[in-house]
Amino acid sequence: MAQPRRRRRLKKRTRRQLQGWGALAAAAAAVWVAGHWSVVWPVLVAMLAAAVVGGGGWALLRAHRHAVGQDRAWRAQEEARARELSMAEVDALSWQEFETYVADLCRRDGCTKVVGSGKSGDLGADVIGYLADGRKLVVQCKKYAPHRSVSSQDMQKFVGTARLEHGADVALFVTTCRSFTRDALGLALRQDIVALHRDLLGSWVKGAHLDTLIPLNGSGGGTRRRPTA
Repeated sequence: MAQPRRRRRLKKRTRRQLQGWGALAAAAAAVWVAGHWSVVWPVLVAMLAAAVVGGGGWALLRAHRHAVGQDRAWRAQEEARARELSMAEVDALSWQEFETYVADLCRRDGCTKVVGSGKSGDLGADVIGYLADGRKLVVQCKKYAPHRSVSSQDMQKFVGTARLEHGADVALFVTTCRSFTRDALGLALRQDIVALHRDLLGSWVKGAHLDTLIPLNGSGGGTRRRPTA
């Protein structure tokens, strides 16, 4: 029992000694500051001013970042709303008219020798043409309701015919629905099929060039939902 008590006493003594030395150091510092006040006060004022300026600058930077973030969010919402408005006429088309419309979009963006099948049994080639750089473009069009998703089976059929049957250099799957299932999108990425969901199609309709949409392949913002299983 004696040993623990001795340790506690030593700790208390050490704590008192540290407190005493701290008080002594504080008193010495106060005496030094009082004796050199003419030198110290400009430094303190400069430090205070720097702290005020730095704090104000940080507050302004945070406010600016917040405003920029809100502006970006608003712009994204407005772009999504504009895409949906531009898709209103597309939603009113029949599946045959939709294929013709996609063919017109291809022509608008410089594709040549564009032809559309306009019928079922076309082995996945609803629109065929050539990009401005000479690559052969084969397009599968699916006129689905916005809430639907393109299934893996739909993608498998196109994968099996786009290059083997039609010799596509660029295979494009365009749909009016918001998403591809996870399996369908994964298959598209592995097989180098360009997947254009509703948001990307809306951008295309609004005037975005096909060449800028091809690299996005299933990504993009706006109102698109995450791929469903």
